[in-house]
Amino acid sequence: MKSFPVAKLIPRLLMLVSVLLLTSFSSGKRVKLNIVFIGDSITEGGALKQPSLEATPLIVQQILTSKGRFSSVNIANMGYSGHTSLDFLPATNTDFPKVIEAANALNKDTSATLLFSIMLGTNDSAIFGPNGSPISAEQYDQNISKVIDILLNQFPKAKFVLQYPLWYSANTQNNAAYLEEGLNRLESYFPKIDNLVKRYTKLAPKRIFAGDKSGFDFFKKNHTTLFKPEQGKKGTFYLHPNAEGSKELARIWVKGILKAI
Repeated sequence: MKSFPVAKLIPRLLMLVSVLLLTSFSSGKRVKLNIVFIGDSITEGGALKQPSLEATPLIVQQILTSKGRFSSVNIANMGYSGHTSLDFLPATNTDFPKVIEAANALNKDTSATLLFSIMLGTNDSAIFGPNGSPISAEQYDQNISKVIDILLNQFPKAKFVLQYPLWYSANTQNNAAYLEEGLNRLESYFPKIDNLVKRYTKLAPKRIFAGDKSGFDFFKKNHTTLFKPEQGKKGTFYLHPNAEGSKELARIWVKGILKAI
């Protein structure tokens, strides 16, 4: 049997590996992604000077588009200032019909991945003011579960990312009162989000994902530069990201979205 010198075989093997790698990368299918963002004024971008340009969902769209792994990224911003998880319940008939309308419009392209990015809790945690507040951790859990269940029923292939709420200063009070009591209540929602993701891992595998949890501490540490200072009944408070904070929040949201995709 004729044998080939090892020295001659190595270049051929390297060439074969290169061809296989190039073929693998070139045949990688790019994903179409449609995202419905559900949230309050932070999602809406209501405190920004140019929400139509600076709102976090728009920055998320820009970041994901720039990555090159998506053939298209379309979004719908369903953020409503002052709203709570109660406002998004189907039974209240307030925000939910708008969410369904937006999702149906995006889901016309059935070849695209439909994803719901949900960040609620800030207004739920208030002492008074927003609809239904204060909302207990147990009720928050139930409200988010109801929203997910109905959306999963209508869009069984959809994915969900539960984004964690952000820190706000303990003196936050405008027309609503949040204060330290509200901040403590807000933090009590975090374990509920964790448990929701664990529960749906069994009920709806590979559908429900947790976002990146770093935002709370990150904005707490950098609130003077990344939040908009606002005047309230208890002095200057910090509740909403500014334009630069919106960009940072978008980077945090993207982490959870990429994990889901």
